[in-house]
Amino acid sequence: MLLFITERFAPDLGGLARSATRLVNTLCQLGIDVDVVTWSRYLQPGEVSPPETIGVNSRVYRIGLYRHWDLTMPHTLNVLDWLHQTHTYDAVWGHYLFPSGFLATWFTGLKGLVSTVSARGNDIDREMFPPGDFARLQWTLQHANLITAVSADMSGKIRLLSGRDDVLVLRNTVDTEIFCPWNPSPQGRRGEISKEALGIAADEVILGFCGELREKKGQQFLLNALTTVRSQRPACLLIIGEVRASQESVLQFYTNQQPENARRIIVTGHLSNPRAIAEHLRLCDIYLQPSLWEGMPNGLLEAMACGCCCIGSDAGGIPEVMFHGENGFILPRSHLHKLGEAVLECLAMSADEKSQIKQAASDRILTNYSLTQEKLQLQTVINRLIPNSL
Repeated sequence: MLLFITERFAPDLGGLARSATRLVNTLCQLGIDVDVVTWSRYLQPGEVSPPETIGVNSRVYRIGLYRHWDLTMPHTLNVLDWLHQTHTYDAVWGHYLFPSGFLATWFTGLKGLVSTVSARGNDIDREMFPPGDFARLQWTLQHANLITAVSADMSGKIRLLSGRDDVLVLRNTVDTEIFCPWNPSPQGRRGEISKEALGIAADEVILGFCGELREKKGQQFLLNALTTVRSQRPACLLIIGEVRASQESVLQFYTNQQPENARRIIVTGHLSNPRAIAEHLRLCDIYLQPSLWEGMPNGLLEAMACGCCCIGSDAGGIPEVMFHGENGFILPRSHLHKLGEAVLECLAMSADEKSQIKQAASDRILTNYSLTQEKLQLQTVINRLIPNSL
């Protein structure tokens, strides 16, 4: 039996929650019993919610967060101790290096179990610099029994930080039955969201972004690109998700400086239904991923799977999935101020050229980033962590 610790889990927002939920569901399909421990701001500090059943022998436990981690983590260890006495786990999975990975590694050391931690993105690129805790990060990487990284780029960083060469790459994946260039339902496109329903004019170019918009995702470059494109032709920016609360001031400043352009920013809010996300992605003329640092962005993978024409930065694992001029376009982080110009160049391409790029993007995800591929990867992880469990 596996104990899975994650800071976020469905219905929480963001790529971390989505990846954790997807991995747990796949593990359950592989016949692994999984207990999930996650934290919640909607419970009283220290409160443990009744378990939510997610499989025949799998549950989710939510723990109310204290204001600071110095109270939350010791209390969480008490809960883990109680759960282990009740269910007797074989291994512990920490999803994200801190706090989940650190707690998983520390707890398994105390109990004589085995641990695996999965590095996702910010946990390396931010935690190694102040105010991150470099010592805790390095200790976790050196003492976890098994480490997985979401990209080869991140795997190399872990090797440099920890000195170990046994890091496994466990890519993000996409449900390609939902995220595809068309709706495979008998109704075809008839039930899908339309431009009109979102208040988008027929002649407007739709620039898309999916996820929680914030600084690391290149928020300012997206806004600048909208300004540049709208100086040449009608366009809107469709944010499929939300703007992080701490970054709303950036959007407000843009609104004050560029009121006409700001009116063409459409924010859907959190969409919990993957099919709804896919419908919105299929509306996009150009999908933009101008990340400053990155693991392997779910939104980009889903956009490519939907057959979008994508422009992304060269951050993290993006160049591992998208090849410039073949299935999308890469803009170096040093040139993100030219994102709007890159969009205009892309829009000027012929229909045949765009079609080839879109098809190649969809094919790339279907071949290398599908749920089938994830099952194979997870079998390798579990076989190393808990031999003879599958």
